Amino acid sequence: MKKILLRFFGLIVILILACLWIILNPKPAFAQLNTINYNNINLENRDFSNADLAGVTFVAAEMRGANFQGANLTNAILTKGILLKANLEGANLRGALVDRVTMDSANLKNAIFTEATLTSSRFYDADITGADFTDALVDRYQVSLLCERADGVNSVTGVPTRDSLGCR
Repeated sequence: MKKILLRFFGLIVILILACLWIILNPKPAFAQLNTINYNNINLENRDFSNADLAGVTFVAAEMRGANFQGANLTNAILTKGILLKANLEGANLRGALVDRVTMDSANLKNAIFTEATLTSSRFYDADITGADFTDALVDRYQVSLLCERADGVNSVTGVPTRDSLGCR
């Protein structure tokens, strides 16, 4: 009987210590440290060239003429944004969420959009030479328009733009 009580008491002590450790040492499991959010802000003609913007959020941001040349935008969130005549040449948008973004007349040469979600976004007159859209989710209508002018091979991934869009 004493053995059973000692084991039970030992188990209670371990559970109490585990609870105290959890309570006194809180660390969010999924929190992203140093997160920057550019939400509802005017970033017109701003220079983000070669910046590390992985995981950064741009919601309803005005980014006309902004320079993102060579920027790391992996897993970034760009929704409801305006990127008219923006420069994203060589930018890495792997896994990014680009939803309802206007990229008309933007420079997207050699941009990497692999595994990105590009829903309800526009690319009218955008230069997509060498852009890689491999495994990206793009609206069918936009794919048909992009295929009309798709050309080149991405200088980093080596994937032809036409192939990455599934053009025929």
